[in-house]
Amino acid sequence: MKEIRNIGIFAHVDAGKTTLSEQLLSHAGAIRSIGSVDAGTAHTDNLPVERRRGISVKATCVSFAYRDVQMNLIDTPGHVDFSAEVERSLWALDGAVLVICAVEGVQPQTEVLFDAMVKQHIPVVFFINKTDRENANVPQVTAQIRRLLTSAVVSPTDTVAVSELICDNWDDLLERYLGGESFSQELLDSKLRELTHRNRAYPLLCGSALKNDGIAALLDAIVNYLPAPKQTDELCGVVFAAQQDKNLGRGVWVRLYGGTLETRASLTLDDGIDPFTGERKHAQHKITQIYDANLSPVGRLSSGEIGIVYGLGNVPIGQVLGNADGLDRQIEAGRLRTPLITVQVIPSDPERMQDLRRACEILSGEDPLLEVQYVRTFNELHLRVMGTIQLEIIEELLQTRFDLSVTFGTPAIIYKETVTSPCVGFVAYTMPKPCWAVLKFEITPAERGSGVTFSSEVPVKNIMARYQHQVEQAIPLALNQGRLGWQVTDVNIKLVDGEHHLVHTHPLDFIVATPMAIQDGLQRGGSTLLEPILTVRFILPSEHVGRVMSDVIAMRGEVIDSVHDGDRVILNTLIPVQSSLDYAITLATFTSGRGTMSVKLHGYKECPLELGATSKRRSVDPLDSGKYILAARSALEGGIFNLD
Repeated sequence: MKEIRNIGIFAHVDAGKTTLSEQLLSHAGAIRSIGSVDAGTAHTDNLPVERRRGISVKATCVSFAYRDVQMNLIDTPGHVDFSAEVERSLWALDGAVLVICAVEGVQPQTEVLFDAMVKQHIPVVFFINKTDRENANVPQVTAQIRRLLTSAVVSPTDTVAVSELICDNWDDLLERYLGGESFSQELLDSKLRELTHRNRAYPLLCGSALKNDGIAALLDAIVNYLPAPKQTDELCGVVFAAQQDKNLGRGVWVRLYGGTLETRASLTLDDGIDPFTGERKHAQHKITQIYDANLSPVGRLSSGEIGIVYGLGNVPIGQVLGNADGLDRQIEAGRLRTPLITVQVIPSDPERMQDLRRACEILSGEDPLLEVQYVRTFNELHLRVMGTIQLEIIEELLQTRFDLSVTFGTPAIIYKETVTSPCVGFVAYTMPKPCWAVLKFEITPAERGSGVTFSSEVPVKNIMARYQHQVEQAIPLALNQGRLGWQVTDVNIKLVDGEHHLVHTHPLDFIVATPMAIQDGLQRGGSTLLEPILTVRFILPSEHVGRVMSDVIAMRGEVIDSVHDGDRVILNTLIPVQSSLDYAITLATFTSGRGTMSVKLHGYKECPLELGATSKRRSVDPLDSGKYILAARSALEGGIFNLD
């Protein structure tokens, strides 16, 4: 059985990640010449838009051999607008290389990435890049890593530091070391490997991808210290990306954790839960073709491997194949970053609205965090996106892939809302016959960031178990838009009373009734608007610190702390998204490009309604019971189950 390393290359934007990937491919003999990001010739930038713009938009997997080890390398985008690509790559990996610029040092996105890897138990090798640059400072960046990320970083060539780290973890080795024993290189490598696999140590290397310095040592470190995948017989895999082929149709990237997949084999997939019965549904698919990471047809994918599988239809990103117990980590989208702005997309030719809708749904199928909302009532199409760079890429993709020319409306912030006071929501859906669903909920505010919890204390003799399951399934529908028009979060919902009827209850009644009861409660409890808050880190020349601090206060933000880092000042702040959307341009202007800012989502907090915004309802209001019930019974166009 061949040795494999499934690794990802991660970095803050402009840290040199793609150039490093090119050098790794070159050293392994996988490519003859090294491509250039700026020239649009990088081998891991496959999309025309990436080559034209000189940035990575999609995560790309390439395979090559080094020291008789099969390397599956995923090069990920660095810009935060494409964090969804980065996050899905984590689902497929056994180890990672985290690249940090020797000049700019640890950035907020670096912290986000490292934190995600630690939580997912992904072993990491650090590579400090661009050591050839003016103002490069490896000791300073190493100190930042120790201060901001982890103290367990160590150079594999520093035998004293490795020995001390090992002694911190094994008492018997500590006794031998204090007794004057010098450990062999074999023992040092073995123990460092074990600690790295356990996320107790992080090998640290440095060099220059541009100057081909330190690349061989990094490849050796990947082989020596990052783990090989576990290989088991029971089928287990995850779909982590999708792409479209003009001949083969939709293909999905699969990381196989166990078992095998073969061309022409049938695969039974979990198709979710039937809302009417509460039972799991399954769908049969027949695999039509399998490609390896280098886009060559192979016909078979084995445990530990990564490849593209065709024939699985519209299987969603994040779909688990086989037994989910075989996964090494959680598969959940939106943990790194979620969309913060919504924007209307307008076709230049109004007659092509449905073409635009289909195209956006295809793009959404490739990126589950690109949410598409079609508002039938107003014939409008809206996208929820990460930022303006992503919008530029979407505009170009719509033009080049689908021949659709579009413009965008003014971007708006995605707010959320919660209930203000504890309340009770009630509905007796008993007319017009045939129907019978009586529900009573207690709805209470919850801690900020806690999301939505649901529980029931109603005995099954009052509401049958399958109907209570329908209620739980309908909660997201009921909370999709609150009284202010935004998604409702941070609430505890308890079903405290209700009844079904043995004769009159229809299978859909409790799905129809739940939004009516929930909205009744939300109206009684009142609504609190929640706005997204960013953690913003500024790196500034000292002469501009006062101006930025004043601007932060003017943007309704707060300064958390400031740290002098050489001739720079690092300013950590919290600022609402609404007031800081365009501040990067302002900062670049008055600092002549010498000041930088980077952001990550901090969370949501209360916002006065006059400083925020409401959102118009996209479907029939459940409190307009007459129209709502007709819509629910498909008597009105659209219906409640179609949230557009």
